[in-house]
Amino acid sequence: MSSINQNIDHILDNHKTIAVVGLSDKPDRASHSVARTMQRAGYRVIPVNPTQSEILGETAYPSLKDIPEKVDLVDIFRRPEHVDDIVDEAIEIGARAVWMQLGVVNESAARKAEEAGLDVVMDRCWAIEYRSR
Repeated sequence: MSSINQNIDHILDNHKTIAVVGLSDKPDRASHSVARTMQRAGYRVIPVNPTQSEILGETAYPSLKDIPEKVDLVDIFRRPEHVDDIVDEAIEIGARAVWMQLGVVNESAARKAEEAGLDVVMDRCWAIEYRSR
């Protein structure tokens, strides 16, 4: 039986360093407002965006593999067809969880992450889940 979307409270309570893949520097984008909410809630947000050098006052990295510190959670704001490669990188860097944002559904990537021992959330908004607690 799948545990996808079953460990949301555990993730919110225990995964404090979050790499946000696809984080936009544009304040009107969902990724920006969600990441800003994470920061204000006390989480460490690490932007992953190959076209930017800094977002929300944090150094941005071109990929997960370029981040020089341990990442607990990989929060994904990319189209579903890009998620497989992101999950592969999340597994490679030793992340403990992946979170595919609202509208991001990739069943095979979710299964791959789950089989590698990661907590998985799919098609949910981190900020909505955080605020609803």
